[in-house]
Amino acid sequence: MDVNIHPSWKAQLAEEFEKEYFKNLIDFVKQEYTEHRCFPPGKEIFSAFDHCPFDEVKVVIIGQDPYHNVGQANGLCFSVRDGIPHPPSLINIFKEIERDLEQPYPESGNLERWAKQGVLLLNATLTVRAHQAGSHQGKGWEKFTDAVISTLSRKRENIIFLLWGGYAKKKGAKIDKTKHQILESGHPSPLSANRGYWFGNEHFSQTNGMLRGMGEDEIVW
Repeated sequence: MDVNIHPSWKAQLAEEFEKEYFKNLIDFVKQEYTEHRCFPPGKEIFSAFDHCPFDEVKVVIIGQDPYHNVGQANGLCFSVRDGIPHPPSLINIFKEIERDLEQPYPESGNLERWAKQGVLLLNATLTVRAHQAGSHQGKGWEKFTDAVISTLSRKRENIIFLLWGGYAKKKGAKIDKTKHQILESGHPSPLSANRGYWFGNEHFSQTNGMLRGMGEDEIVW
């Protein structure tokens, strides 16, 4: 399977790639992509790592599963390709940015522009079968993405982790809170957002305030 992943991540995760569970995972993924329609496209499975080198990660956003409808997933959590209608969670993310930062709602839902500024957009599971949400959960991806979070926590300092919803908060158990900043809120999905757990979290202005305080460039959300 032809995938793109930045060399800095290849170096950091080399040991993980050699583990038995990861080899079994890749065998499973190859078979799924051969026998079924799956997303994102094979070469974009590791896009989150390709667009955001290890040493440039400033912010981590943790999602759960790639979008499972045609043309949506591009390997970055919450992100869709240019020209694709924005899914409900992404709409609520953009509405909060609009409210929090008083900037216009963006036309494109492609978040590569964030990744290139140091935002690692990490889904816990990196692949999915078309129209079957969660179909690749429990196959090894979660163990791999736990290792990614642990590696960042151990080897880097002062990363800002945005944990939205219960699932992301559980993944956050791997983060050393003495070395990194963590912001938590409800999930941007309509179910959570409409109950008042998302809107008003001000995570985007808070993140930029923290980056300013560290002498780092703010993210242009």
